[in-house]
Amino acid sequence: QVQPVESGGGLVQSGGSLRLSCVASGRTFSQLAMGWFRQAPGKEREFVATISWRGAYTYLADSVKGRFTISRDNAKNTVYLQMNSLKSEDTAVYYCAAGRASSVTRWESEYDYWGQGTQVTVSS
Repeated sequence: QVQPVESGGGLVQSGGSLRLSCVASGRTFSQLAMGWFRQAPGKEREFVATISWRGAYTYLADSVKGRFTISRDNAKNTVYLQMNSLKSEDTAVYYCAAGRASSVTRWESEYDYWGQGTQVTVSS
């Protein structure tokens, strides 16, 4: 079992940057794909980014391509989401999730373990 715990959220001005971290307990972390999702007020949760088990493959939503980067450090059981050029529409609760397999996927149904989320607020 893997238990993700997110950190790094906060309030930032439009155009600024934040780096989210997700530490996931469990011996199988390094074998699993990891993903980031977000949920804005009044909206459904949406896919943001995913990374394969060794970090060789990543996949990002079109809305964040060129601005966000996902990476991982398996020695630290940690996955990161570097967010640059933030916009007000990036305001949301960001969730880290552990996938069921090692390959990247954007589908929520393919993620078994979820963190509690961290709030990101971008002021315009």
